[in-house]
Amino acid sequence: MIDFEKELKAILENDPLDILKAKSNVSSVITSDNRLKTSFEEINQFIDDNGHEPQKSRDINERRLFSRLNSLRESPEKSVLLLDLDKHGLLNDVKIPEPLVIETVEDVLEADPLGLLGGVEESNDADIFNLKNLPSKSKVLAEFMAKRKPCKNFKEYENQFIQVQQELKENKRKLINFTDKGEALVEGNYYILGGVLLYLESIYIDSPEKTINGKRFRKDGRTRCIFENGTESNLLYRSLAKSLYKGGKIITQTADQINAEFQENLGIIKAEDNLAGMIYILKSLSNNIEIQSLQHLYKVGFSTSTVDKRIINAENEPTYLMAPVQIVAEYEAYNMNAQKFENLLHRFFAGVCLELEVADNHGRMHRPREWFMVPIEMINRAIELIVTEQIQHYRYDVLLKEIVAV
Repeated sequence: MIDFEKELKAILENDPLDILKAKSNVSSVITSDNRLKTSFEEINQFIDDNGHEPQKSRDINERRLFSRLNSLRESPEKSVLLLDLDKHGLLNDVKIPEPLVIETVEDVLEADPLGLLGGVEESNDADIFNLKNLPSKSKVLAEFMAKRKPCKNFKEYENQFIQVQQELKENKRKLINFTDKGEALVEGNYYILGGVLLYLESIYIDSPEKTINGKRFRKDGRTRCIFENGTESNLLYRSLAKSLYKGGKIITQTADQINAEFQENLGIIKAEDNLAGMIYILKSLSNNIEIQSLQHLYKVGFSTSTVDKRIINAENEPTYLMAPVQIVAEYEAYNMNAQKFENLLHRFFAGVCLELEVADNHGRMHRPREWFMVPIEMINRAIELIVTEQIQHYRYDVLLKEIVAV
């Protein structure tokens, strides 16, 4: 009788090629992290072989690596996984998110984006266990903003909120996207978060921005925010910026406010001061069909005389497109080199400068250089950024028609 157990044992023991041994698949599993690191090593290898970063060239492989590197630089979450492999310093300028540090009860409450740990409640329906009222994502954000302590001196701010809302309706103020994670926060400005209007009254920075051993540490501290719904908060500076970055809006200042701040930042105007000139924004009233078809066409210039006097002969001057113009805004410039200010604006909007030849009354052709195709609120926003010395952190995106963070 055949001893099957003995025969099977003999077969298993006589397996020189290890065909019958079970093999684990664990080591062969390719994770998303592994794929990410492999793709980054391909970029490193390209630089090793060619001595430069991949460029936007006609070579399909190099162009693919160029796009991949740009994508990684725009994703801090992916970049942080590749720092050990970054032997060429490709990710040095990427803003790596800092780990959340919880040290106090206040930090726990601050790191509660859904507002589940307490705050002002309007009714029992907001109970987190009441699933029938489970809020949508946008409602969660709005309730997060509402869960703040009541503002005891709200009466001091109430009329300001009413005025801002009215100025928005009258188009004296504009809403623009909040595109930066921190640099654009300015004391005294208004913002919208989750549909709620807020006034950033104060910023208390306790840790300034600095770089240590190549690592960038963003500035942080507490703020005092007053909300239109009668509440206030002391959100962390960076927490507020991150929340606004997720769909928040900046409310621009009115032209009068920009002009007042313009003067204040240049220095107090004294009786002995001389007016350096006028920064002006003009709109063409040309009957030329080609010019009329151009949207958001404005001239930004500088004049040492009054703007009214400067444009009196506009229909006979090529710089004004041989047509009358309308004054949209003008800013008095004291105690500064206004021409440098004008040149900075021109460089900022160089990508949308009008390329057009105009004939004068004698048939000679001219190419005016001070006309730009850019929304007026973006021009005013650029002036505001120059005044607050933040312009270096931004650029004008021609496709989006918006000012975005660098």
